[in-house]
Amino acid sequence: MWRGKSVSVVLTSYRERHSIREIIDDFFATGVVDEVIVVDNNAEMGSKEEVQKTRAKLFFETKQGQGYALQTGMREAHGDYVILCEGDGTFSPHDVEKFLLYGAEFPVVFGTRTNTSLIGHDSAMFFLRRIADVLEGKLIEILFRSNRLTDIGCTYKLLRQETVRQLQPHWIKGDSHFITEVTLQVVARHIPFVEIPVAFKKRVGISAVTESFPNVAKWGVKLLLFIILFRLKWKNSRI
Repeated sequence: MWRGKSVSVVLTSYRERHSIREIIDDFFATGVVDEVIVVDNNAEMGSKEEVQKTRAKLFFETKQGQGYALQTGMREAHGDYVILCEGDGTFSPHDVEKFLLYGAEFPVVFGTRTNTSLIGHDSAMFFLRRIADVLEGKLIEILFRSNRLTDIGCTYKLLRQETVRQLQPHWIKGDSHFITEVTLQVVARHIPFVEIPVAFKKRVGISAVTESFPNVAKWGVKLLLFIILFRLKWKNSRI
């Protein structure tokens, strides 16, 4: 509990077998997290058993995609605050209290990995990727006249339960671009939000998206097109 409010954390499980158990335990160790929801998204062998060694609640989503898994997790989360994160060791569960401090004032809190003092030297947030995140954040600011954005790909976010329910009928993406869609849906609807810096470390294992520079570049281009298309659809039909 946090100041009388319950807290849920949603994690997805795909290639996190060697890290997810520790992340779950660390979230509970903060003393403010009431439940951890883990969604198995066709995870590698042995992942389920690692989750079952913890107090986390395990659910399954067979439709492949981080977005589908996160949506399933949010539907199952009962907390007044719903926190999205990853179980690959890149984020620190101890940052959860920063989210909750700001969550008392803002219905949405976005994490940003662009503060260089909090970026691990061997993390996947290299210079060009950081610049791309900042530029695409500025594009969203301009297109939707929103307040400051510096990272549109950070999974670590907090949404109040009522905001989750408000946005739930409108999700359109089920892949890794869903993280950016959360940001787009929030800014397009002028839901108050704030961005806070979070620690970002080297991931445990290999990412399907950031394992090579060409993959990151392709992901960035697709994300740029998605932002522009979302703006056009919002203007014409209010998705």
